[in-house]
Amino acid sequence: MPYYGSEETVKELKRALSNPHVQADRLRYRNYITKVIRYMTQGLDVSSLFMDMVKASATVDIVQKKLVYLYMCTYASENPELVLLAINTLRKDCADPNPMVRGLALKNMCNFRMPGMIEYIEQPIVAGLRDKASYVRRVAVLGCAKLHNLQPYTEIDGSIVNELYALLRDQDPVVVVNCLRALEEILKDEGGVVINKPIAHHLLNRLKDLDSWAQSEVLTFLLRYRPRSDDELFDILSLLDTFLQSSHAHVAVSTLRLFLNLASAHPAVQADALLRTSAPLLATCSAASRELRFAGLCHVQQVMRSQPGLFATHYKRFFCEYSEPSYIKFRKMEILEELVNDENVSLVLEELRSYCTDVSPELAQAAIAAIGRIARTYSEKCLDILTGLLALKQDHITSAVIQTFRDLVWFCPQSTAAVCQTVEAGVDGLQDSEGKQALLWLLGEHGDQMGSAPYVMEGYIDGLKIELSSTVKMELLTAAVKMFLCRPAETQDMLGRLLHYCIEEESDVCVRDRALLYYRLLQRGVEETRKVVNGPKSDPSMSVLTGRQGEPISEWVSTFNTLGPLAGRDSCPQTDLMSAADQPSNSAEEELLPGSEDVTLSSPDDTEEEISLSLGAPLSHESFEKMWLDLEILHRQALGVSRPRTAPDTLQASLQLVKIQTLAFTPGDTVPWKAYIYTRSTGTLILAELLQGDPQAPGTDESLVLSVKQQPVNQHAIRRFVSVLKSVLQTLDVDTS
Repeated sequence: MPYYGSEETVKELKRALSNPHVQADRLRYRNYITKVIRYMTQGLDVSSLFMDMVKASATVDIVQKKLVYLYMCTYASENPELVLLAINTLRKDCADPNPMVRGLALKNMCNFRMPGMIEYIEQPIVAGLRDKASYVRRVAVLGCAKLHNLQPYTEIDGSIVNELYALLRDQDPVVVVNCLRALEEILKDEGGVVINKPIAHHLLNRLKDLDSWAQSEVLTFLLRYRPRSDDELFDILSLLDTFLQSSHAHVAVSTLRLFLNLASAHPAVQADALLRTSAPLLATCSAASRELRFAGLCHVQQVMRSQPGLFATHYKRFFCEYSEPSYIKFRKMEILEELVNDENVSLVLEELRSYCTDVSPELAQAAIAAIGRIARTYSEKCLDILTGLLALKQDHITSAVIQTFRDLVWFCPQSTAAVCQTVEAGVDGLQDSEGKQALLWLLGEHGDQMGSAPYVMEGYIDGLKIELSSTVKMELLTAAVKMFLCRPAETQDMLGRLLHYCIEEESDVCVRDRALLYYRLLQRGVEETRKVVNGPKSDPSMSVLTGRQGEPISEWVSTFNTLGPLAGRDSCPQTDLMSAADQPSNSAEEELLPGSEDVTLSSPDDTEEEISLSLGAPLSHESFEKMWLDLEILHRQALGVSRPRTAPDTLQASLQLVKIQTLAFTPGDTVPWKAYIYTRSTGTLILAELLQGDPQAPGTDESLVLSVKQQPVNQHAIRRFVSVLKSVLQTLDVDTS
């Protein structure tokens, strides 16, 4: 939008710039040039002053040259007729005796984003690579990357690449780092810059000469190099040792990542590196910058996956401060849960208790949930705190406590009696739908241990007409049927009224269908209903857990010092796969499986024994379906066992114990019977289908057929997965027979 009186302003500036008296006064002349730049940035069209501004570039004043170059680059890109004049001016300055002028001219010349400029820019860049002044070489190296971006689909100039590789041994450390950046950009379609032994050793020896950000970048590039022997490995680790204690957090973390990758075959060395880097990580968690503090907390969580007790003595560093934002407080509470032990449990619980009355309902509920998870180990102390919170009579606190009780009863059956006694004594008037569902679940599953359970449930049935949540109504139906099965005399009348209302008057189709299901089940008889409705009252898999085991460092090191940890404990499958693909692979250890052929798997060797399965983040049905349709079947095999005749919950729990997640399976004796499962192993995602009664596979009516898809491909991981899955299915087959 033109300014009022803009033409007069431009004319006035033109008269001033062409006035010999103004040109003779350097300070006054520069002030008028500054006005031109100011009007240009405000949107005023001052392109008619181009010739006068070009004349102004003939000066020894560096500040004035910078202003003029900014003007020329801005208008030359918009007005092709002026490009040639600007280029000629800049090329002339590229031969100036002053290295600052040469570098400044070359830098601005490379800022033209027009393909036709390549023939004018190439020669000054090549000359700049051989310039005696380090500043000019720095600019010329980055200019090579800009030159490549102007013609990304043409053949790479080998002479420029060789020049850049030669400049990796330049005396100026900034030139060295700029060469790495430029080569990475130019060779990105070929995998980026190659780090061989001479280059790696040279970069390691130059690390001490670089600034902190350059050190961090060089350490990231060194991840691509693999030492050829243990002697070389330990020589490299000795050079890196001093950087583990760097005062700059990003350097210490980058060094740790490289340390962990290089020492992957030496767990003791990795553990020692984590211990030595704990101090810089803790310092980052107390940084003045909130963003840096959050990143430090996320990386502490990641380290604790392999070393759960590494920060146990520093648990007070993770107490929340009043002025901290909620996203930092949430992370600190998650860490506090992991650091609880016999010595600090009382202090940690007291700290979490103070958060339960925070003005933020979300933070208060998160603190209550954290106490509930600690209660799985220290039940008595936590139950006292949770019971005291019920006395506050605040709806969001009461709702969170009831949800915590539900989870506690599911994971710790030994707490059922105490929870039922507390719920019966102090819960009424819940308004939150999540809290209502949790309370109804407790009433349905453990109503036989609460004397007033039918009367509490009757209050919800009487208020059904004003209940808005369909999930609460369906939970109420399930709880009422379960209550009827254990206390029929007290529940029969209210269950009849509930079913009548839901079938005859309820407008929600899901609620009506649920009521019809239970009504028809009850018509078949009480015993038949009990078989369908009653399930396990606690998690059967928790009985075999003796405590949290440290994960292998290889499970998370690929995302360490990236954005991955900031997204949560486990990244999404796509992120994991990308991170694994970015890591250097050993062709001798990873062999690609044929895309569509059956593969006969041999018995696992010593290498496969080290491969372990892990659950990771849950995979949605939509993500599984999309990947299953996109990928090719890598392996198909008849397992020689029939479908296990166990209950679905038993099958799911058995697979979960060996880190295999069940996504979906067909019910009962449906033919063909299918099950879709998945797991993770060493950075790969394994998808599988179990099929019985396949019409396309004659002779396999009784035997399960396994089809496996994977991304990225890892033959050893598939072998390990098949071996574990077959062992579980054989065990279940023996148990049922």
